[in-house]
Amino acid sequence: MGEDGGVTTPVNLIDDARWERFGPLPGFGSAELDGMRTARVLVIGAGGLGSAVLPALVSAGVGEVHVVDDDTVESSNLPRQSLHGPGDVGRAKVDSALDLLLRLTAGKVIGHRTRFDADSGPGLLDGVTLVVDGSDNFDTRYLVDDLARERGIPVVWGAVSQYGGQVGLSWEGRGPVYRDLFPEPPAPGTVLSCAEGGILPTVCTVAGALMAAQVVAVLTGSTETLLGRVTSYDARTARTRELGYAIDPSAPWRAGSTPFPEQQRQEPTMTLPDDWQHADEIDAPALKELLDSGVPVQLIDVREPWEVETARIDGALPLPMSSATPDDLAKFDTDVPIVVHCHHGARSERMLAALRSAGFEGTHLAGGIDAWSLAVDPDVPRY
Repeated sequence: MGEDGGVTTPVNLIDDARWERFGPLPGFGSAELDGMRTARVLVIGAGGLGSAVLPALVSAGVGEVHVVDDDTVESSNLPRQSLHGPGDVGRAKVDSALDLLLRLTAGKVIGHRTRFDADSGPGLLDGVTLVVDGSDNFDTRYLVDDLARERGIPVVWGAVSQYGGQVGLSWEGRGPVYRDLFPEPPAPGTVLSCAEGGILPTVCTVAGALMAAQVVAVLTGSTETLLGRVTSYDARTARTRELGYAIDPSAPWRAGSTPFPEQQRQEPTMTLPDDWQHADEIDAPALKELLDSGVPVQLIDVREPWEVETARIDGALPLPMSSATPDDLAKFDTDVPIVVHCHHGARSERMLAALRSAGFEGTHLAGGIDAWSLAVDPDVPRY
């Protein structure tokens, strides 16, 4: 145990067999796995949400995980906080959590028995790739969002109460943040705590699993993220629903802030290569050059219809990836090269592989329509 409550394990040599189930996943290769292995993730809270998130992350292969919690285990925690058992009552949650996590990981786990506050927070964020906020109070939640926003660090957050849970992604420089969704904390006493209103244990399990999936999405780029969306789960109806939201550039708390480089319109950084149709990807300025050149090309949009209604590139042909069938490909010309695009590039990369297998020649747009908005046409809404 270190001075800050940290316990570490040496990084072990990894047996490839541990990761063999990742190999068959479409769009998931060694680069995506390395995105997890080299990440440094800070998880705030070893309670109900942390009990679902932490085992999932260390087992999946996140290379370095930091656990922050200053609380001790109580008997009332046990139904939903599976990191701890009856014998841990009275122990520090960090110590109890690490007992389990160190048996699961092939990487490194570090515990910090402290509260994430204005004094400790900046130091805890040093060198962090991503933050998972599983805290149980609004003071911590807004502080995490503010400090991470200053540094451009993505935050996967979750909240639970009674029969419901919410999960989202806050990422300054790439999209909206928590304050864009909830500008100010609710008035005291208007939101029930778990002690006051109760909590169904499985709500923590579901919300925590969604949070862990978002961490993997951000670290690997293998799936879509929740950026600009919040998912809500209602255990009473076994239903989820989704709410979209966007950056509020006029928000008072944004006054005087300096945009991160990703928020600023980018100047073209490359010219169109002669063999663009054989490249794995094309950037937005090069695609603009290609479309302006008059060279025959089929721009294929594999996003969902609601996304196309939100933002689109003129001339793009719809082919929603979620519902596409081999028969849908008949409307496209295999003699004309394609450029596939989606929101951020993950779906289009996978769809490109399928289209190439079907006889098409072409590439996909790196960074998706979001990169197009940043680098080429700021009038295209970001979401």
